[in-house]
Amino acid sequence: MTAPTASLASREVQIPVILVSLGHGATHWIAATFYIVLPFITRDLGLSYAQAGLLVTCFHVASAFANLPSGSVVDLTGRRILIQAIALVGGAVGLFFVGVTTSYVALAASVTLIGATNMLWHPAAIAYLSGHLPRNRGYALSIHALGANVGDAVAPLVAGALMLTLTWHATAEINAFMGVAVAALIFLCLNSGDTSAKAEAKKKSLKSYIAETITVFKQRAVWSLCLMAGMRSMMQGGLLVFLPLYLANELKLNPFWMGLALMMLQIGGIVASPIAGVLSDRIGRRPIVIAGMGGTTVLVLALTFISDATIFIAAISILGFCMYAMRPVIHSWLMDRTPPSLAATMTSAMFGTQSTLTAITPPIGGLIADHYGLSAVFYFLGACILAANALALAVPRSESGD
Repeated sequence: MTAPTASLASREVQIPVILVSLGHGATHWIAATFYIVLPFITRDLGLSYAQAGLLVTCFHVASAFANLPSGSVVDLTGRRILIQAIALVGGAVGLFFVGVTTSYVALAASVTLIGATNMLWHPAAIAYLSGHLPRNRGYALSIHALGANVGDAVAPLVAGALMLTLTWHATAEINAFMGVAVAALIFLCLNSGDTSAKAEAKKKSLKSYIAETITVFKQRAVWSLCLMAGMRSMMQGGLLVFLPLYLANELKLNPFWMGLALMMLQIGGIVASPIAGVLSDRIGRRPIVIAGMGGTTVLVLALTFISDATIFIAAISILGFCMYAMRPVIHSWLMDRTPPSLAATMTSAMFGTQSTLTAITPPIGGLIADHYGLSAVFYFLGACILAANALALAVPRSESGD
């Protein structure tokens, strides 16, 4: 998609990367707003930890179901930019209705819409960037991940500040407009240039697409990477659910300090993602992922021994550095093993695996928290990331090395 003679620093290369990454940030802005208001939804509606966890399960189940067809739609139509815009608008609508409803059933439906559209984003965006910079996809996807970290970092802080004077209802409604604004920007700036994928899709028959997909799915590296990403996401998803609850109920932080603490988690990712992405283009994906997995395992377990709020927040920022450093590298690793014509489909497979496995984390964590306390949940999350470590080591090496 990018001309071979174009410089990496040129505007024609960087503007699409920046805009798509901004869109990724908007999808995470929407999800992060939901997570930061979740403790207050739980309190005001009188929900148990298990019921709060079930809301997040709705998010991840919807994500899993959206992932199954979305990659195929992207690869068979080539409409990568249009699908990104639809994902952003859908997420904004879901968050807006989180703010206007007080019914648990309607709330679950709104969260389901957020989850479905949140994951609809990834196959289109990652396939677009992977094709845009095929020789620097570690860099491109790290900037994409950086956008997510910025969204995850800024949204809790903004939401926490808003809730000092407004209700959580109003906070959700206000933050929803970010998705609509960014969707319009991406569609207007990039849709006219998204031509090569559309042209390639027109040449592809359904029969050849199915045959190629089956062949790729048989590769051990592909399903190993998907399972590894899934176990890692179980830990990350559980942390995003139970960390705000722990900060609110165990450390007794107010909404602003909760937002600041969650921002520190993302700041670690903001610093780590570009470094990890560029480094993985140079030395390979495997060592970066294994180092990130190991550091995350140690830090998740260490949180259970920290009672001081200041030290806890400092540890969270280091955890974010390790946890988020490997995310774009895992995506790049899968794209390295995937034919360009199936980039969106394989992205769907990875994110579908992540959503399916992550969906079981909140209810399990909720039951653990209800019976043994919130601190015990971190041991469960540590076991999840430990399993991801083992799967990372099991990924076979390619002929060119990883």
